[in-house]
Amino acid sequence: MSNNSTEEAQKRELRNRRSFSFRLNSFFFLTFFVFSLLIVRLAYLQFVQGSSFKEQEHQIATRDVSIPPIRGNIYDAAGEPIAYSTSTQSLYYTLEPGTKEEEGKALAEKLVRVFDQYGDKTKPALTAEEVFDDMDFGGKVHLPFQQRRIKSGLTDKEIAYFSEHRDEYNGIDIVEESIRQYSPDKVAVQLVGYMKQLSGAMSLDKYKDINEGQTDPTLKYLDSEEVGFDGLELMYQDELRGRNGLKTYPVDSQSRIIGPMQLTKPVKGNNLYLTINKDVQLATQSAITEQLKKLRTSTIAAERAPNARTGYAVAMEVKTGKVVAMASMPDYDSNIWQGGISQKDYEAIQYYMGNGAIREVQAPYADDKERLKHPSSLVNLGSTQKPLSILLGLNEGLITPTSTFYDPGYFEFGREGYETRVRNSKSEANGLLTASRAIAKSSNAFMSAMIGNALYLRDGKEGLDIWDKYMKEFGLGVSPESGLPGESKGSINYFIEAERGSAQSALIYASFGQQGRYTALQLAQYATMLANRGSRLKPQFVDHITDADGNIVQSYQKEVLNTVEFPDVYWETIEKGMSQVNVQGFDGFPYNFNRKTGTSQQDVGGGLVENAVFIAYAPAEDPKLAVAVVVPEGGFGGWGAAPIARKIFDAYDETVGLTDAGPKKPANSGVTNVEAVNP
Repeated sequence: MSNNSTEEAQKRELRNRRSFSFRLNSFFFLTFFVFSLLIVRLAYLQFVQGSSFKEQEHQIATRDVSIPPIRGNIYDAAGEPIAYSTSTQSLYYTLEPGTKEEEGKALAEKLVRVFDQYGDKTKPALTAEEVFDDMDFGGKVHLPFQQRRIKSGLTDKEIAYFSEHRDEYNGIDIVEESIRQYSPDKVAVQLVGYMKQLSGAMSLDKYKDINEGQTDPTLKYLDSEEVGFDGLELMYQDELRGRNGLKTYPVDSQSRIIGPMQLTKPVKGNNLYLTINKDVQLATQSAITEQLKKLRTSTIAAERAPNARTGYAVAMEVKTGKVVAMASMPDYDSNIWQGGISQKDYEAIQYYMGNGAIREVQAPYADDKERLKHPSSLVNLGSTQKPLSILLGLNEGLITPTSTFYDPGYFEFGREGYETRVRNSKSEANGLLTASRAIAKSSNAFMSAMIGNALYLRDGKEGLDIWDKYMKEFGLGVSPESGLPGESKGSINYFIEAERGSAQSALIYASFGQQGRYTALQLAQYATMLANRGSRLKPQFVDHITDADGNIVQSYQKEVLNTVEFPDVYWETIEKGMSQVNVQGFDGFPYNFNRKTGTSQQDVGGGLVENAVFIAYAPAEDPKLAVAVVVPEGGFGGWGAAPIARKIFDAYDETVGLTDAGPKKPANSGVTNVEAVNP
């Protein structure tokens, strides 16, 4: 028994030892495994993620203060500056740790004394209270490390004084900034556009989420930054903007500056070189202004238009699509937007801000009821429609170049006893007409009978779709595709008239230009297409873009949007008629030119108004420039709009040249008041 017990105890002890040894080995193995994992993890953190952690540590210990980018400039075709960024010196204040409000107030008073002594006496004086408020001791607007702008536009004397006495003004820093200036000559101001602070531009889709997902601090937009809000400033915002600069400050956990600043300079944006020629543009603006004044005061019955208050014109190169002039008059000085605009100033310019040459702009009347009595910048084509009507009639086989029609001065349609009579201007009976002669005499009767009514009789309601197809091919009722913000497609009314009246009346009225309202840019594109025989060109406003060093980064080529092909005889038919249209203001013009006047009637506010419309291109043998002019309530196109076009042609000829020979000496333009004029 005793031996058995002893043997059993020995076995138990042996098992315990083995179990202890196993547990001890497991413990050492587990400990080794855990330490191995820790070592691998530490190695991974050090060698793989170490650089990123170090970057995060740097970010935590520093703060970036963005410096707005320097915006690129906008030049005309000859390199004359139209919109440009100029440097100004501004005084900034940085709130240093431990600075008390009493010290800030004392500093504000010292600054004001310097401003009063050395500042620009023509500008409103700052008060100590205003300066102290801008220091923002309460941190309502700025974080502790952010600079506060105290004053912009420092004079040389102010700069010199603060440079010499820097030690006496703790926290003061002079910073060079960029501000936007526009030509004092007011060159194409609505085309160029204007700028607003980003905080005031968020209504535009472009800026709503502009910083979303942006991690590069040099590309992030600043709330106080000025951005393009209309025109080319908006259209080319990305090219013009440039990149932010950065001031990087080391800070402590309470965002207090604890070391020297590192500067990353802002990068200037690219420069635009436009197709606009400053001399031609200013001549266009002046021509419209002078003509409006003349129309309102003329003693000649055919010329007088007392309500002619606005005018629009576009000049476009026939072979390239380059727009050399675009005017929407009256205009205004866009420098008024600098630093924000007052309510009084806004009310004064609100009807002139929009570019009426590309979109609908209402008549400039402050009274709402009165404004509704006057047409906007979109007007009916009037008789400028007729060359296209003839092309449609020829191509659809409704007429031939030799077809004739006896014009008694009117055309009647409708069921017996309920006829509607379409009359020529002054009910003039033109007798026997061919297609060319119908354009020259501006016969509403010919267009109604031989084109509009003939199309209806052949195709019925489907004739509207055929008509619509031709209009859109020539850029009427579709976007000009220039890319300008807010450009209009125009307003087509022939489908509405078909529902309200009949497809027959819609086609008849459309045939002589009373069923579609369009912009001056669309008219210029249409005239260019007539001139080059069938190529609709994209309107170009920018010739090329350069970087800050003058290197070309992007150039623009002619772009054909669509083409139509007609036999040469069809083009010759309309050109023969357009060459015979009588107009005012072209006496002594040294080139053959093709043109069409238009007097578009429009029912506005229950009253009938007449708008002056005109298109032309020259020289007729090898067209180089096409011009479109619209004068709402300007009366006859030959009187109200044509003289403006003549001055545009002259200015282009003198500056660029209407032939390959280049610029020529000014022609002696004259005005005759004896010719009979057709609308």
